[in-house]
Amino acid sequence: MRYHDSPEATELAERASEFVDEVVIPEERGLLGGGPPDVDVIADLREEAKDRSVYCPQIDEEYGGMGLDFRDVLPLFEEAGRSLLGPTAMRVDAPDEGNMHTLELVGTEEQKQEYLAPLVSGDIRSAFAMTEPRDGGGSDPKMLSTTAEVDGDEYVIDGHKWWTTQGRHADVLLTMAITDPEAHPYNGASIILVPTDADGLEFVRDIPHLGPDMDGHGHSEFVFDSVRVPRENRLGEEHAGFTIAQQRLGPARLTHCMRFSGMASRALDVAKAYMSDRNAFGTSLSNKQSLRYEIADAETELHGARTMVRHAAAEITRGEEARVPVSMSKIFTANVAQNAIDLAIQCCGGAGMSRDLPLADFYEAVRAFRLVDGADEVHKRVIARDSFDGAVEHLDELENLPTF
Repeated sequence: MRYHDSPEATELAERASEFVDEVVIPEERGLLGGGPPDVDVIADLREEAKDRSVYCPQIDEEYGGMGLDFRDVLPLFEEAGRSLLGPTAMRVDAPDEGNMHTLELVGTEEQKQEYLAPLVSGDIRSAFAMTEPRDGGGSDPKMLSTTAEVDGDEYVIDGHKWWTTQGRHADVLLTMAITDPEAHPYNGASIILVPTDADGLEFVRDIPHLGPDMDGHGHSEFVFDSVRVPRENRLGEEHAGFTIAQQRLGPARLTHCMRFSGMASRALDVAKAYMSDRNAFGTSLSNKQSLRYEIADAETELHGARTMVRHAAAEITRGEEARVPVSMSKIFTANVAQNAIDLAIQCCGGAGMSRDLPLADFYEAVRAFRLVDGADEVHKRVIARDSFDGAVEHLDELENLPTF
């Protein structure tokens, strides 16, 4: 399917596709059923990505990226998502990708040199510490309870976070905390850079969870007990944490959509190959009409998802917040990708459940997408609020109804 992407985007995606097919997927196949790859494997993949000019295209060249337009890098994200190793290899992996975008967007030059450039090069890793155990901030971020009080030239941070992706491996946490308890949380929270070796920061555990082991990220729990960091560690303006988070989450939700679209697309490729090779009841499975129609439905829905993401990305590029198009893209793609991967497993039967194919890992990975970066219900709330805005202006449509 052609989407009339720019020549730069098309060429970049073609290089990324070749890299995934020729280098990444063969490496992945050797790891199926095992744990995450050694750091040397990732380092080698990244060097090859640099040689092929597909490494960190979304960040400015000054900090080690390729400096390409956001819309032009989206097709590469989809190619990267076809393997669990692809995003890491091309340095477009969450959460670092979103954190790098945030640092580039609002960080000081000192923060960019200390954190952004090393993140791009892969010398350090990061995490976004926002979600809290009950009764803290989760789907309703107004419930945020972690605080950062000013004491001289320092912030003193107290709180409890969990589902901090990659936290155990991170060198720095982008930590959301209340800095003005008298204000509404949307106007009284800040993002603060907290090194993971700071006194008072306790790594509690990596949460046992549904998900693949191959990416090796994990999701961590932390306790902040009077953690002190300099006030210059604040990222962006004071009390602007939620505004910055929205600037981070809009593009990050779309890059997630493209990565999972790539995963779903490969899952269907695996299923179609298996169906063409597997005979049952006298013909190949690929000749069974019901399965062919289900594959057709899945391909159609994936086309819809890719189109929606491109529209939302165009709105963001034009300077729009695009909250509703982003929410529509996110909820639609998450469910489409989940259904496609589930279908692929069904088409492959017992082979689909084995770790000999990537589908079982894909299945575990995709379920989280309906929760991360906003649960389905949160995005539906955004869409519904916009949908009903101005509904009373159409009351004239009811004038023929009898009343008493």
